[in-house]
Amino acid sequence: MSDRTFRLNLRLPQLRRKRHGAALVLLGIGACISQVARADTPLHPPSSLFTQFGSAHGTRTLTAGLTWDLPYRWQLGPGELRSYLEASYAYWQIQSTDRAGLSHLSQFALIPVLRYRPADGASPWFFETGVGVTATSSVYRTRQKSFSTSFNFSTHLAVGRSFGAQRQHEIALRLEHFSNAGIKHPNPGENFIQLRYARRF
Repeated sequence: MSDRTFRLNLRLPQLRRKRHGAALVLLGIGACISQVARADTPLHPPSSLFTQFGSAHGTRTLTAGLTWDLPYRWQLGPGELRSYLEASYAYWQIQSTDRAGLSHLSQFALIPVLRYRPADGASPWFFETGVGVTATSSVYRTRQKSFSTSFNFSTHLAVGRSFGAQRQHEIALRLEHFSNAGIKHPNPGENFIQLRYARRF
């Protein structure tokens, strides 16, 4: 057996494990979306429109999107847990690796989200987390980092507050992470701090 064949045999189990983990994540997201499709409450019309902006190392983002309330609710301790689905388009302005100085890309995202409100859901404050999928128009590269895939996963944590007579306005601070979950390397990941405003219909 050649050295090349031996190295290939060693790497195959690692590749299978990575693909298996990615497949499990995709199956979970697919199951969530399929449950939404079979739900009694339709996904349209959307429940809110949002815009957000943020930054990471050398990159600025501007995002717009829509959300749809889902019919899933749970009592969790002294608060209430609700769910929604968001779809968004983002424009990224990147400090490029070459002499051009700046480059850009587009990102599309679909993310199921869980939101928790204290006081049995009556509090104006909320906390949320979400995990979803994204696709970019090109591979993300900066002076510090280089991704290997245009397909990535998105996770976020956020804290926010609703205001207005009918809670029709929302402001939230979000920490978002993008990476491909080890599907392909390099996979440095990127973290963004985002400020979001949403207007509920």
